[in-house]
Amino acid sequence: MSPSLAESIARSIDVVTPDLIEVRRDLHAYPELSWHEERTTDIVAVWMDKLGVSYERFEGTGLMAEIGPTEGPIVALRADLDALPVIDTSQDPWKSTVPGVSHSCGHDVHVSALLGAAVALAHVHAEHGLPVRVRLIFQPAEEVMPGGALKLLAAGALKGVSRIFALHCDPSLDVGQVGLREGPITGASDHIVVHLSGRGGHTSRPHLTEDLTYALGSLLTQLPAVLSRRFDPRAGASMVWGQIRSGNAANVIPSTGELSGTLRMLDAAAWHQAEHLVRGLISDIIEPFGVSADVTYTRGVPPVVNDFGATEILRRAVSQAVGPAGVASTAQSLGGEDFAWYVEAVPGSMGRLGTRTPDGPTYDLHQGNLRVDERAIAVGAKVLAIAAVS
Repeated sequence: MSPSLAESIARSIDVVTPDLIEVRRDLHAYPELSWHEERTTDIVAVWMDKLGVSYERFEGTGLMAEIGPTEGPIVALRADLDALPVIDTSQDPWKSTVPGVSHSCGHDVHVSALLGAAVALAHVHAEHGLPVRVRLIFQPAEEVMPGGALKLLAAGALKGVSRIFALHCDPSLDVGQVGLREGPITGASDHIVVHLSGRGGHTSRPHLTEDLTYALGSLLTQLPAVLSRRFDPRAGASMVWGQIRSGNAANVIPSTGELSGTLRMLDAAAWHQAEHLVRGLISDIIEPFGVSADVTYTRGVPPVVNDFGATEILRRAVSQAVGPAGVASTAQSLGGEDFAWYVEAVPGSMGRLGTRTPDGPTYDLHQGNLRVDERAIAVGAKVLAIAAVS
């Protein structure tokens, strides 16, 4: 891509950056959970209308828009819309106004960055014409398994697309840096809920019950332990429980109880075997107690596997947007991300967008105190727009 085109993109985004920051703060103040991103979708639609960009709403929430020539290759850019059921504990003036809901994964930044890319691409196309058609995908429900990407794929979101790019906030990287990795960059992630039922009773007579509480405790500790010996260690499998519910009194053995958690791993081949193995182990672990189990195993997402060629395009885009020093290496994580479904269909790459203020504190995703350096919005917008037309 010519330096003049990259400079034109950068200038367009610099002009609109104050507006992008404002829209990010608005989205942050009014977060919406998965499949309920009506207001967020409306805001994106208003921006498309102002730009004169045609778009199509998906059923429910989310939309996709296109900028560029009607013929030729199509490159897609994706941002996710949804927030998390996490209390916002920050003290910013734009903190969440929705009780128990917050943008603690940075999707407000993702949306704002893609809006910025849309502004630049629309400007360049009006002035000079784009070399490719760019499809902007504003996707709902990334935070629930198996992810909103599957619904959009079924609706034709990638029809005719030759490659796809996305960025995800990374509070462990300084603003101005983008973490890149060829091959797998995230892990597979499944959701497991185990509902146990059995004969309860008085704690003075456990022998007359099926002691469901003890069975829950055994499953709580033994399933992660056994899985660590049944999976190849190189698969990086991690079974972590997040919820346990049972009982209402200290002297009553309950008749029902529930465990729920996630199973994550780095290896796609192991992921395909996981459900069968987990179901068998649960049955074996609870068998001595005489309780019964109802297992809900929700297959989540495979690892995001970045294409070599697409990652090289993203690398050049970062260099043109912020300079070669902006390119950072990044490790594969166990986090799940439904962008994986897109890159199983077409070549693509996801980068990690640095949001930490240099020498500032390091926050973590999915935490209510997450704060981002808002300069990351313009960085993300430039990288996405340049990658699209490279």
